[in-house]
Amino acid sequence: MARYLRYLVPLGIFAVLVAFLFRGLSLDPKLVPSPLVGKPMPAFTLTRLDDPGATISDVDLKGKVSLLNIWATWCVSCRAEHDVLLELARTGEVAIYGLNYKDNRADAQRWLRQLGDPYTANAFDEDGRVGIDWGVYGAPETFVIDPQGIIRHKHIGPLTTEVLQNELLPLITELKS
Repeated sequence: MARYLRYLVPLGIFAVLVAFLFRGLSLDPKLVPSPLVGKPMPAFTLTRLDDPGATISDVDLKGKVSLLNIWATWCVSCRAEHDVLLELARTGEVAIYGLNYKDNRADAQRWLRQLGDPYTANAFDEDGRVGIDWGVYGAPETFVIDPQGIIRHKHIGPLTTEVLQNELLPLITELKS
């Protein structure tokens, strides 16, 4: 019996490891749960991207349904989602706020002048500290915030027309009613 255990124990350990690996590979990396969903948004005050003498804070996002979009000029996916944000801004359905994350102010201002500016206002998070408070893994990420300042949804990755139509707009409509 001891002779068989010598082979069965490593085989059992190997089977458990394979099961964990299989489970991990089957998960969608975009479905990273955020501990902030359902909780008040983190308090912050940052300078505005367009005016270093003015500030924007969490208070500016309250009182209405808002989106907070984390973006940067160095982010290729942010460029890919930019047209979707412009399209959403044209509808007037929701106030879109930007958090320019770990970027260069002049580059970000130039980018918005060249590509268009879908944002109601942009906060400039040069060192990324506010992004850390929001649990940002990287750019782009988008948060839906209700009028009371509660985070209701987090989308990781670039927004697409499909995500907008199937995920965000139904939620925004629900929160506005």
